[in-house]
Formats: sequence, C-alpha cells, structure tokens
Amino acid sequence: MEPVEHALGLSRLETSLAFSLALLAEGLLAYPVGRWIDRGHERAVMVAGSVLAGVCLVLHGQVRSALGFYAVWVGLGAAMSAILYSPVFAVVTRRFPHDFRRAIITMTFLGGLASTVFIPLTAWLISEWGWRVALTSLGVLHLLVCAPLHAVVLRDAPPARVSAPEAPHQAPQGLSQLVRSAPFLWVSCFVILMTAASSALPAHMISLLRENGLSETWVIAVPACIGLFQVLGRVLLYFFEHHFDLHLANRLIPGLIPLGLAALLAAPLAGPWHMAVVMVFVVLFGMGNGMLTIVKGTAMAQYVSREHVATLNGALGLPLALARAAAPLLLGWMWTPASGYTPGVWLLLVTTVVGVLALAWAQQHAQSAKPPLPR
Repeated sequence: MEPVEHALGLSRLETSLAFSLALLAEGLLAYPVGRWIDRGHERAVMVAGSVLAGVCLVLHGQVRSALGFYAVWVGLGAAMSAILYSPVFAVVTRRFPHDFRRAIITMTFLGGLASTVFIPLTAWLISEWGWRVALTSLGVLHLLVCAPLHAVVLRDAPPARVSAPEAPHQAPQGLSQLVRSAPFLWVSCFVILMTAASSALPAHMISLLRENGLSETWVIAVPACIGLFQVLGRVLLYFFEHHFDLHLANRLIPGLIPLGLAALLAAPLAGPWHMAVVMVFVVLFGMGNGMLTIVKGTAMAQYVSREHVATLNGALGLPLALARAAAPLLLGWMWTPASGYTPGVWLLLVTTVVGVLALAWAQQHAQSAKPPLPR
C-alpha cells in the first residue's frame, strides 16, 4: 500500500477504498459464479478468473492515476470471485461429493501457505525492482502457471445436477420460516461479523506492524508466520476433529480471534516482552483464522438447515459483500497519525467478541428448537 500511495499521491483512505471495491465486486459476483459452476462450467470460470487476475495485475503495474488504480482493483475483485475459496469449495464439492469436508480442509492446508510464500516473495520483488515490476511478475504467474493449470486439470467436469421443477415464485417448503428463525439470524450475525474482521486486517497488516515498532524483517516475517499457523490450525482440525465435541470446538475456535487482537493491543505496553506478545497474536490469530474458515463454512448446515444450506448461504451474499467491502475502508478511515490503528483494532476486538457470542446463541437456540425425545 505505502509504495503505491507515494507513487500515485493517494491517502490511506483512498487505497483502502480500492481494496473495498474489490471485495464488493467479488461478493456481488459470487452468486452468478456459483450458478455457472453448478451448471458444469467450472473449468471456464477458473481459467477466465486466472486470466483476468493476470491481466489486471499487469495493468496495475502500469497505472498512473487514481481512476486506473480503482479500475484494476474492481477487475481483481471480479477475478477473486472465480478463483478463491468460495468457487474452489464449490468445485471440490462437485468433484468429491462423498468426502467434500475432508477435501475442503485439505485445500485450506495449501491456501494457508499463500501468505507464507507470497508476502516474502512480493517484498523481495519490490525491494529489488520496485512495486510495478513486482505486480507485473505476479500477473505473469497467473497467466503462465494458474490459467494453464486450471485448463488442464479441470477437464471432464461432473454433469450439472438436475433438480425437480418448482412452481414459479414458490419458495422451498419451510425456507421462509428458517430465514426468520433465531438460529439463522444468529449464525448470519456470526458469519458477517467474523468475515468483516478477517477482511479488515490483511490490507493493513504491514503498516500496522510497522506502527508497532517492528523491524522490516519482522514486518515481513509476521504475516508469513500467520499463514503457517493457519495451516497448523487446519492440520489439527483435520486429525483431531473426531476426538472432541464438535459444538464445543465451534465455540472455542472463533474465540481465538479476539484473544489474538487483545494481545496485539497489549503489545506496546509489554516493554521488553513486546515481541513475545506480538508472537502470541500471531499464534492465536493465525490458528483461529485458519480454523474459522471451516466453522463459518459449516455453521449454517449444523445449526439451521442442511437441506437448504445453499439457499441460506446465498441469502447472505449481499450482506457479506458489504461487510467485506466496508471493513478495510473503515479501518483505514479510523487510522490517524496520532493514534494509528489502535481505535480500529479496539473496534475489531468488540466486533469479534459479539460474533463469538452470536454463534453460542445460535447453538443454544438450535438445541432448544429440537423436538423432545419421546418418553
């Protein structure tokens, strides 16, 4: 963010707006992309997404104005809707219908390594050749590696599922009641709040760590370590999920996020233990964020309805898009030279605590809604 701000004469709020526009574009396109994948067009979707990402990154390396900057980020958001977790989870579910949960957790092992590899790589490219060449290089990787890989591997897509025709304008039985139910509302609150918090930090992480007085080496190493702990959290979930109560785990895992944010706020007050407290943030936030992806992806099926889970998750498309777009912008708006990111991190802490409580309330309502066992 900082090299781009200096080169284009943009403020932190203006660069945050670009990232928010990308998240908004991604969220708005999520539903049609999902429909295309369900109809068997997953290969075309992911190849096109990789090509669009590559082209936009190359163009990003050439931008000279704020308008061009915003345009390439809208394009990157459109590409994200076709090649990040949501579409990949849909593709994996289609290809592994009988063991998709295991397949999804396995995919997130690799996804967690993205920051571990590409934050140091991007930092090295910027230091050696500048941000414009760095972005162009990343774009070339999408064009020469990702797009051909998707074109080769994603051949022979499973046929589209054919559902029974329904009467026009007729909702599935019980869906309207589910949307108004307490479990749905609390799960929605949990997913939206935790998604907002996890979307706000990445765009600001480097600047936030510099603000905390970390050396440039640690500024690059800490986000990479977060990626490693994301993977570790998913490994633990993969191997040990059958050995503890699932609902207890779903309550405890999201709680790691506010605990990590509390450690980040406490770090400047820790004196000689400053770096150790920052590493506590890395461990808690990294492991929590890694496992939170799985909890958010399964909560609707576990506590609201497994039969209508796709429709119910689709109902959150626009609220999630707005939350993901607004959160980085709000964090940038709250930043000031005097107080830095501290007020914004406090807001994230409160937001995540409410999100954790919302999931607990959803569990409670779902349990109370179950019919009593016959005597």
